[in-house]
Order: sequence, then structure tokens, then C-alpha cells
Amino acid sequence: MKRFLDAHATHPDAHMALAMAAAQVEAQRGRDGHVDAPTLGWLYLTDHFAGAAEALLDDARTRWPGVAWVGAVGVGISANGIEYIDEPALSLMLADLPRAQFRIFSGVRPLPVGPGAFDAASAQVHADPRTADLGELIGELAQRTASGYLFGGLTSARADDDDDGPGPCLHIADGVFEGGLSGVAFSADVPLLSRVTQGCQPVGPVRHITEAERNVVIALDGEPALDCLLQDLSLDAVEPRAALPRLRQTLVGLSDRQAHALVRPGQFGTDTRVRHLVGLDPARRAIAIGDLAPEGAQLAFCTRHTEAARRDLVRICSEIREELEPETQLARPIAGAVYVSCAGRGGPHFGAPSAELAIVRHALGDVPLVGFFANGEIARHHLYGYTGVLTVFT
Repeated sequence: MKRFLDAHATHPDAHMALAMAAAQVEAQRGRDGHVDAPTLGWLYLTDHFAGAAEALLDDARTRWPGVAWVGAVGVGISANGIEYIDEPALSLMLADLPRAQFRIFSGVRPLPVGPGAFDAASAQVHADPRTADLGELIGELAQRTASGYLFGGLTSARADDDDDGPGPCLHIADGVFEGGLSGVAFSADVPLLSRVTQGCQPVGPVRHITEAERNVVIALDGEPALDCLLQDLSLDAVEPRAALPRLRQTLVGLSDRQAHALVRPGQFGTDTRVRHLVGLDPARRAIAIGDLAPEGAQLAFCTRHTEAARRDLVRICSEIREELEPETQLARPIAGAVYVSCAGRGGPHFGAPSAELAIVRHALGDVPLVGFFANGEIARHHLYGYTGVLTVFT
């Protein structure tokens, strides 16, 4: 697989930004093992360019005829070592995968199943966060792949000027869509590695849900869930009003009964999904969370933690490098990468402009990379929060 082409640009005019990126692409094309005849492209736009998404896709098709396109709109986008947040910008990447090795899918062109259908091993997914039953749709799509592995994220946008809700949450799959999900499926012939990095740290022990009703957790390890929450936060002796600021910063980490909730003390495993604490029920000494709470599942209270997030991001990058550069075999170079991070992360969370992507670049080196800041991250058949999902093509 040849080294992918990548480019990024910011400009008030959307088509000028694409022209600037196209000039960067053409300077790389066919040089030093780079792609010469691309077949698949990724296009990510900040929400400043959402209104021009269809026109930009048409422009890209004209510049690179025959290329199939996937992508999304986000409150921020990323490139190799660079983050564009709350400014008009775009990033793109082009690969030369054989057409028999990938399929674009969307609501108007679903991924087929059955005899003679494309044999999908994995898939990249973009989805509108307002889609009903999104978790079930993600699970169903994962079942259509041989590995059960998906990667991607939910599109994101700032609040609309005329509404309290977000603006258009658009995604691209040889067309521009709002609602539902879309993406690209890959056959087993496309070598890729993917890892999830967590952004939260547990503040108490891992407990088991022993009584629950939908999203209301009534008991943990046989004890009232609210009492466990206050105990784990050392707030059981604090006056309720004084405890509110701490409670507002508290999240919950959910994992399945048999999953490894922690990879080491104080660090969540990749199966842990972070959800919001959405309410308290003093009468029943229960808590409400932003997801279904199945009995038997594991739960740990947690908070966002910048240093823990930085360490875990370095860890997954190091794991990828070690797998690609084994001591006893030839190293496999990275052809390109896609990084989807939570909209609540990025440089502002890590303390400096582009700080998160600088960590990735320092760990992986100068590799082609695109991505966006999402309203939720997808890995395997799960929907995550406050995480990053890094996928590299080798």
C-alpha cells in the first residue's frame, strides 16, 4: 500500500480552502512512493463549511475523477499534528485501494449481506447523533462485518443561530446526508490497526449493578446506588448542596459483566463506555445515568482527567508502533491514519492549541492523517464518550 496523500487548509471561502488543499495534494502525488491514482478519499469539514458541503463534494469529484468519498462535518477537524476548531477549514486524504477491497454505504445504498455480497471485514462509520435507535443500528452494522469491528464517530456542529440545538450534523458517502449513518466497509485484504484511548479516570472501585430499571441504577453490590456514589466521592458526610459541584463533574464508566473494566489500577480498559450522571433519586437512594443499566454490568464512578488522557493516548500510539515494528520482523510503514476524538477533548483540553494531535504526531511520526472531533466515538460495536479512536492503515 502506497503512502496516502493528505492536505488541509483554512480560508473564509470554502472553495479556496479546497483549492489550497488540492495544491498540496498535487505536490505529493506520485512522488517517493506516494499514491498516484487515488480511488478512495476522506473529506472532513468544520461546521463553518456545512452549508457548502455538497458543492465542496462536487468540486472534489471534479478535481479527482473516479474517487469515492467518505467524511463528516465536525465542530473541529484534524490533520497531521494540526487541529482546526471553531474556524472554517477542511482536511482530506486520498488512498489507492483496489476497488474490490472497499464499499461505500449509506441509507440509500445499504451494506448488502448474503451470498455474493461484499465480504466486509471491518467498516468506518459516520452517523448523525440525532438518529433514533443509533446504538442498535451500530450493533447491527457490526454484525455485518466478519470481525465485528467498526471505527468512526458521530458528527457534531455548534448550536444553530435560530435554534437551541446543533446545526446540520452532516456525513459524506458519495453524497451528503443528514440523519442515519454511512461510511466505507473494507475487506480483509485492507490491513489496519485500531485502538481506543480513554479520557476519564475512575474515582472509586469497580462495582456491579445488582438492581436497575432501564437507566435508573437502584443498587450496586447490593447497596443503595446513591450511597455508593457519595461514599466513592467521599461526600457521604457532606451537606447535599455543598456536594452538588462535585456531583456535576462526575461521570460513570460502564462495562459488560465479563469485560476487563480496568487494564491497570486507576485506568479504564477499552471496553468501558463513559456516560453522564443525569439524575439522583433520594427517595429510592438511586441514580440515573445516560444509558441503559443492565443488571450484572460493571460500573465505576469517574471524572475527566487530562494527565490520564495524555498517558493513555501515548500508550495506544506506542502499542501501534510496537505492533508495526516488531524486533524479529520487517517494519510495516503507516500509509495513512484516521483519528476521531471527542469534541470535549482537543488542544483546549490538553492545554495548548493542537496539543492532542501533536501527541499523536510525536508518537507515530510524520504520517498522513485526517479526522474530526465527534459528538460520540465508535469502536467495535460500542458508542463511546470522551475517548479517541485511532486507526492506521499499513
